[in-house]
Amino acid sequence: MAYLVLKYLHILGASVLLGTGAGIAFFMLLAHRGGNPAVVAGVARIVVVADYVFTASAVVAQPVTGIALARNVGYPLTEPWIVLSLLLYGVTGAFWLPVVWMQTRMRNLARMAVAQGQPLPPAYHRLFRLWFLFGFPAFGAVLAIFWLMIARPTGLW
Repeated sequence: MAYLVLKYLHILGASVLLGTGAGIAFFMLLAHRGGNPAVVAGVARIVVVADYVFTASAVVAQPVTGIALARNVGYPLTEPWIVLSLLLYGVTGAFWLPVVWMQTRMRNLARMAVAQGQPLPPAYHRLFRLWFLFGFPAFGAVLAIFWLMIARPTGLW
């Protein structure tokens, strides 16, 4: 029974991580493309909250449930697919943490633009480009982790 609960929680956390990331990217991209500072400010406000509530919760839950699940099943944490998953998880975090800061800063810049009746400033556009670029390695790493969890390949090294 513990195995099924751990597996359920681990899959749920992974789904939240992937789903929230994809949703945030989609909505931020659409808001940005519209160019309306009020829309960008509103969407960015929700995105920042979603990242703190959903993504951050999943970020904490994943290693906890993953390590507990590996121990429950009897996989050593030195299995190559587990080691690679943990490394990719670190890559994801290394790109996600700055993205959270960028989203907060973009939200604030959009709010200021709305308050001043101005278009989105150049600083917002620079941050958006970085935010967009940082999403690719983070999202790619999460997809690779999904594959590793499913395939549990042997002979990686």
